[in-house]
Amino acid sequence: MARHGALRARPAELVPGTERVICCRMDYLPAGEEAAADPLRAQIARYARGRDYHKVMRARLRMLCDRIAAEAGPFGCRVFADSAPVMEVELARKAGIGWRGKHTLLLAREAGSWFFLGEVYASLPLPVDAPASEHCGTCTQCIDVCPTQAIRAPYQLDARRCISYLTIELKGSIPEEFRPLIGNRVYGCDDCQAVCPWNSFARPTPEPDFAVRHGLDRATLVELFAWSEEEFAARMAGSAIRRIGYERWLRNLAVGLGNAPATPELVEALRARADHPSALVREHVAWALSRHG
Repeated sequence: MARHGALRARPAELVPGTERVICCRMDYLPAGEEAAADPLRAQIARYARGRDYHKVMRARLRMLCDRIAAEAGPFGCRVFADSAPVMEVELARKAGIGWRGKHTLLLAREAGSWFFLGEVYASLPLPVDAPASEHCGTCTQCIDVCPTQAIRAPYQLDARRCISYLTIELKGSIPEEFRPLIGNRVYGCDDCQAVCPWNSFARPTPEPDFAVRHGLDRATLVELFAWSEEEFAARMAGSAIRRIGYERWLRNLAVGLGNAPATPELVEALRARADHPSALVREHVAWALSRHG
């Protein structure tokens, strides 16, 4: 199996018998050049700047199932897109979509790592593709660049130190030791991917759902920190960012503001949230203000 719209699909064995998992890749690199580094600008992981990939990927996988059923007849299937405890990277590696990089993400020759993975568990006797060979060689750029040294060794990631975990999955207070290292990254981190030589081969996605929305590739920290809860809910509708909620959104932005160069506008924005109803927000605002004297 090759392409279905923007999907690239290849089967791998799931369990002995007729069951197979169809592993799919969907590129998400937005078009256009990355804006120049600016500590006053909010850094948001590229995958989260457009529409929620969970919804886009699952819809495409269901379409793929319909196409297969039209050719092969009805079959049992279930689709996944980072939505269940499925070993996505390992299954995709076995299917030959790519190899596991030293940062633990999947890498493909023609796409680097700027893509989502999805799976279809199918009761079909499909031929199985061969695993991909590895092509990282002696390169350690992804390990060397990690701001929090979360990649402890090749293929070993300490998620507790990873900025993507700290700004997305962590529900409570961000440990103070990591706050200065987070810089202006307010949702996820792309550093280990951005330096990977294989990503020089990646091409912008043709998928309009992954185009940048609401200027999230260039918005300033102060601008986003000023959003009300209603504005956050409205602008982040259909976005993966919405799932962290408004409270953690402000927490992350407060850390970014604490790390940014002090300006009167920035300090005033923090002071305006100093008495926020959320203790979590107040704590991180107080920390940010202490950084600016």
